Amino acid sequence: MSGPIQGPILVCFAVKEEAALLRLAVPSNVTVLITGMGAVAAERAVKARLSEQNWSLVLTCGFAGGLNPALTHGAVLLDMDEGLTLRPALLKAGAVAARFHCAERVAVTAVEKASLRARTGADAVEMESGVIRRLCAEHGIPGATVRVLSDIAQEDLPLDFNDLISSAGELSLGRLTVAVLRRPGKIPALMALGRHSKSAARRLATVLHAALTASNGAA
Repeated sequence: MSGPIQGPILVCFAVKEEAALLRLAVPSNVTVLITGMGAVAAERAVKARLSEQNWSLVLTCGFAGGLNPALTHGAVLLDMDEGLTLRPALLKAGAVAARFHCAERVAVTAVEKASLRARTGADAVEMESGVIRRLCAEHGIPGATVRVLSDIAQEDLPLDFNDLISSAGELSLGRLTVAVLRRPGKIPALMALGRHSKSAARRLATVLHAALTASNGAA
C-alpha cells in the first residue's frame, strides 16, 4: 500500500477507556470499534464489521502489558503487515517496532510476565490482536497492531482482572467493587494503575492521531 490512505480505516479497541481520547478527533475515513476484551468478544465484534464495507486497513489498538523489561510506561509499540504507508508515520509519531504475544488471559504478575517473555520472546502481551489480525488476513485486509504499555514487565497488577471480566468481554464493576471491598489495601495500587492507564491512553491517542492524519495527506 503506497501513498495516502484514501479508503475507510477500522480502528479496534477492547474497551471505551482506551479509545476515549482518539474518538474526540479522527479523520473522516476512520471508524472506531469497541470490541470487548478477549479473543471471543473481539472475533464476534470484528467479524460483524468486516463485511460492511471494503476496509483499506484495520488497526487493533489499546493497552498492553510489558514483557520486555527495557520498556517503560506509555511506550507505544507496533507490529504491522509489510508495505503499509502508516508504518513510517507511526514511527515518526513515536511508536517503536515490537513483537506481541496474544494471550488467553491477563498477565497479572511480574513472574507470569517473565515466563511469557522467556517462552515467546515477545515485548508485550494483550488479548485481542491475534484473532483480529487473523480475520484481516482471511479477508485480504492489511492489518496492524498499535498498543501502549499501561503496565510494565517488572510490576504486578493490583488485582487478578481475569476474575473481573464478564462473558461479554467487559470489566464487571460489580465484581470490581466486591474485590476492592475485600482488599482495600489495594486501592493505592489501583489508583496508580488508573493514572498510568489514563496517561497511556493519552499517549496512544496522540500517536495514532498524528499518524492517521499524516497518512491521509492532511499533514
